[in-house]
Amino acid sequence: MVADQWYDKNGVWTGSATVLHDGKIVMLYTGSTIEGVQVQNLAYPANQSDPLLVHWVKYPHNPVLVPPPGIGPDDFRDPTTAWLTSEGKWRISIGSKINKTGIALVYDTEDFINYEILDGLLHAVPGTGMWECVDFFPVSKTGKNGSGHGVKHVVKASLDDNRHDYYAIGTYNDKNGTWIPDRPEIDVGVGLRYDYGIFYAAKSFYDPNKKRRVLWGWIGESDSEAADVKKGWASVQSIPRMILFDEKTGTHLLQWPVEETDSLRLKCKEFNQVTIQAGLVIPLDVDSATQLDIEAEFKLDNEVLEKVIASSDASFDCKTSGGAAERGALGPFGLLVLADESRSEQTPVYFYIAKGPEGNLNTFFCSDQSRSSKASDVDKRIYGSSVPVLEGENLSLRILVDHSIIESYGQGGRTVITSRVYPTEAIYGAAKVVLFNNATGIDVNASVKIWQMNSAFIQPYPLIHSL
Repeated sequence: MVADQWYDKNGVWTGSATVLHDGKIVMLYTGSTIEGVQVQNLAYPANQSDPLLVHWVKYPHNPVLVPPPGIGPDDFRDPTTAWLTSEGKWRISIGSKINKTGIALVYDTEDFINYEILDGLLHAVPGTGMWECVDFFPVSKTGKNGSGHGVKHVVKASLDDNRHDYYAIGTYNDKNGTWIPDRPEIDVGVGLRYDYGIFYAAKSFYDPNKKRRVLWGWIGESDSEAADVKKGWASVQSIPRMILFDEKTGTHLLQWPVEETDSLRLKCKEFNQVTIQAGLVIPLDVDSATQLDIEAEFKLDNEVLEKVIASSDASFDCKTSGGAAERGALGPFGLLVLADESRSEQTPVYFYIAKGPEGNLNTFFCSDQSRSSKASDVDKRIYGSSVPVLEGENLSLRILVDHSIIESYGQGGRTVITSRVYPTEAIYGAAKVVLFNNATGIDVNASVKIWQMNSAFIQPYPLIHSL
């Protein structure tokens, strides 16, 4: 939709579609008016038989919602997809803030033209600032699709202050439109993130055909604006991810590439039961390593592990550590991707096990961009977070490599990291994959499968022109 009306002249921003009972589709989207006020507008498909819904018609009496009293003119944006209440009304949420408290406003409607604001808020968290791209959806506690009995509800918000997407799992009250987190210490904005790398403004939808919830996120650039201008484009969407409730932890969501991603897999090479001694690297013999799907599992000797625990590190943090070069008793170990022959460029994706303050072991999942590129104008931070590892579980990861993007999934998707890298040497046939173990006190046994990945070859779809 083009920014061509007084109510969206300064921007057509995030919106959400809703499929109505009769199969018709409506879209609510945020417009920035000529005066810079954020309002919510209604649009309909020009031709609903067009499978891509390219053309839209704006409701002639927009806007349908303006900022309510007490809400700043530029703190009112990104309506959610509507959901049905027990009274048969449609309900939406819109992100906002009051002072430094991030909030999700709630409205009911029957026709998407007239709205009633609810007295309470869906949720609010002090100190989190403006909430963008709020999302709200059910997940089944049985790890299946998000419907039926035993359902929890997820609230997600993109924090404008730090540009990260946070979520929490909790209980929804349909009567008053409020939601309460299961664990306040990991509430929205102060606890778990969808992704610990460069990933923002995610939105999800429910796929009724395959009975799954699918998530997309925005992967921005992390080089200079001048480089973007030279490229002629900037930013991409992530590989679509399926979302499930993690039954084992009860606190996390699991994110995993949608099954269609597997259809791009070509030939596979397997490296089974490879012992990586402390301090060693082992190059893996694969062809061009710029488009790969990698699955790996790492086993540690429990007897050796018990002996090393006493001398392991007292604390660790991916972001403030020395990256993959920082050696501890139990880490780091993992894979170097987009590495050149001399490893002057490389992006390590790895686990690091450290002893917590109470003597327990904490496992971290990290991605180190500090040597990802010889270019000087790119972000070279170290990303990552802790990842729950339950009794009896080996350490596992999956990495999707696509030239300059690395999406890494730890422990079945409990923790995910997206890295945006710009190698200058480790490109095309010069890119390699290497197993490494930079721990000082333990050998690691690794089993790895690596698929070459085909390009998606997106073909133009024959559009049905609107009448």
